[in-house]
Amino acid sequence: MLEYVTNVCTYFEQRTAIHGQALRCLSTQTEGEIRIANVLKEKFPLASSLKVVDISGGCGAMYEVHIESSEFSGKRTVQQHQLVNQALKDEIQEMHGLRIFTDIPKQ
Repeated sequence: MLEYVTNVCTYFEQRTAIHGQALRCLSTQTEGEIRIANVLKEKFPLASSLKVVDISGGCGAMYEVHIESSEFSGKRTVQQHQLVNQALKDEIQEMHGLRIFTDIPKQ
């Protein structure tokens, strides 16, 4: 049965990777997503929302980061993104690309 599930997962991962989306079977987060989220939690302890998604089809080459933090208050979007880039400077060296979405918590 496990072999069947593995084959089905592999099939769907290959099919969805064509569209830049990964179908996750038997797992909720990749190691890369967890590692990046931990770095961002440490660098932005006031973050009220954080989501890291491997958008490379599971190979860890490209990620999308959504982070909401009061630490971005008073900063332009480009400055917010620079802070995230700086926090992930070591991880970025191993990536093909990174999409960053930042926001300030609504009052």
